[in-house]
Amino acid sequence: MVKAIRVHELGGPEAMRWEEVEVGEPKDGEIRVKNTAVGVNFIDVYFRKGVFSAPLPFTPGMEAVGVVTAVGSGLTGMKVGDVVAYAGMPMGSYAEEQIIPTRVAVPVPPSINHNTVAAILLKGMTVHVLIRRVFKVEPGHTILLHAAAGGVGSLLCQWANALGATVIGTISNEEKAVHAAQDGCHHVIISTKEDVVARVKEITDGKGVDVVYDSVGKDTYKVSLESLAVHGYLVSFGESSGSPDPISMSDLSPKSLFLTTASMLTYTGTRDELLQSAGEVFANLASGVLRIRVNHTYPLSEAARAHADLEARKTSGSILLIPDN
Repeated sequence: MVKAIRVHELGGPEAMRWEEVEVGEPKDGEIRVKNTAVGVNFIDVYFRKGVFSAPLPFTPGMEAVGVVTAVGSGLTGMKVGDVVAYAGMPMGSYAEEQIIPTRVAVPVPPSINHNTVAAILLKGMTVHVLIRRVFKVEPGHTILLHAAAGGVGSLLCQWANALGATVIGTISNEEKAVHAAQDGCHHVIISTKEDVVARVKEITDGKGVDVVYDSVGKDTYKVSLESLAVHGYLVSFGESSGSPDPISMSDLSPKSLFLTTASMLTYTGTRDELLQSAGEVFANLASGVLRIRVNHTYPLSEAARAHADLEARKTSGSILLIPDN
């Protein structure tokens, strides 16, 4: 038996319980991993609240790094003692140990420590999908990013800046403005004090931006549309403030805008896509393009406190859960 966070009913952070669970032995095509560091992402909140559905009870979490402790019969290519990471499905990383399919396990370069990998893999691959596949950011582009000081936002600022884009970011307070600027955000807008659309128009000489990356949703949807240039792209990849109101085609037609959603999971669905995306993240980490800021660590048993702080916007950068044992 090992300990894990379990959700028996949907709700707030208090819905997460620290319980004993049976892990079992890996079957064909599976490995058992003893987690050393677990990443916290806003998608974990969505599942806990029921925005995304999962059969109850469940163990949340979609990102971890650890050491292989057992392999399924007949498995080749991985062995006990290997260090691997995963980001995405299946859910269940808020646990001391877990079983995962081999196809989702990414070998971890020995030069990168476990905490760094757990803090960057899911967010880094999300950024790779957003700026290299959904809308390919190139030199000369101007982009707008909401929540620029968050875990994904921090990495997106760094990567887009390195690609030669002009980065405009919105944040909620002065402290986060400092972090965003350090990460390569050229123009920081404090959305609680400034008119975002007016500032974007001022920065872009009235043209608007080529793309908006919006993980906030309801509170920012209209601002995002109004900030776009003609033929601009609104890329929605989260709804931390709730779902936007129904979107009419008439909202898009005046400037012939493009609207798309983006999920890292659908862009890393094959083994080749997964390894390519993870490889891009590790390469940019090694070259210094990406720097991870782990500002908050919690014992795994206190995952509820981590979620409460995340939802209250008390955090910036990446959040980790460290197994208690």
